[in-house]
Amino acid sequence: MRLRPTDPIAAQVETAIRRGDVEALRCLLDQRPGLAAARIGEPGRGAKTPLAIAADWPGFFPNGAKVVAALIAAGGDPNDRGEGKDGEPGDEAPLHWAASSDDAEVAEALIEGGADINMAGGSIGTPLENAIGYGCWQVADLLVARGAAIDQLWVAAALGKTARIEAFFAADPEPTGEEINHAFWQACHGGQPRAAAYLRQRGAALNWTPDYADELPLKVAKGGGTRWGITESWLREQGATES
Repeated sequence: MRLRPTDPIAAQVETAIRRGDVEALRCLLDQRPGLAAARIGEPGRGAKTPLAIAADWPGFFPNGAKVVAALIAAGGDPNDRGEGKDGEPGDEAPLHWAASSDDAEVAEALIEGGADINMAGGSIGTPLENAIGYGCWQVADLLVARGAAIDQLWVAAALGKTARIEAFFAADPEPTGEEINHAFWQACHGGQPRAAAYLRQRGAALNWTPDYADELPLKVAKGGGTRWGITESWLREQGATES
């Protein structure tokens, strides 16, 4: 089923999703079989599924988990990426969207409904990589608890998984150069002082910035909770600068 956004049914579905009106949504789904898996969008401009709308930015719509469960029960596919402008599958599945807004309740409902926690191709990568990249730590913790793969050094560093970090350095070839710097920056981003200290011993540059950010490690470590405060103090002791 394909619907333009201006179609009254599409408008009613989106309104019910964003208002968290589960009963109205269920009535619509009962009246129109296949609606939960519909593609909604203008021709040639991409299309989203109702589940993508439920997980879309900024997230945290009322009754988000119940809305997701209703859509999946009615046939919505949590792994449907929708369509890009070229008609090919889009880049992001609903779990990528939920990960990017830190909506852990919606993310958990998607996982319960069969979402692939390791699906690649999001704006940063997997849902876990999206969550870390956008500083969405609640969803990051949820994904790790559900078994998401930690298969890159920078991901392990941002999460403070020191044993996993050490395993990367025990591999052949071991990380070098920019890979270590990137992991160090992410350790500071995640407020992980042990990971940062280990990577510093391994040669990480104290004042290095990745090409996707403007902040140096000291600046990105500021403004969080206790872990970030400890990381900030350690960076200052090491002589890090903010600019």
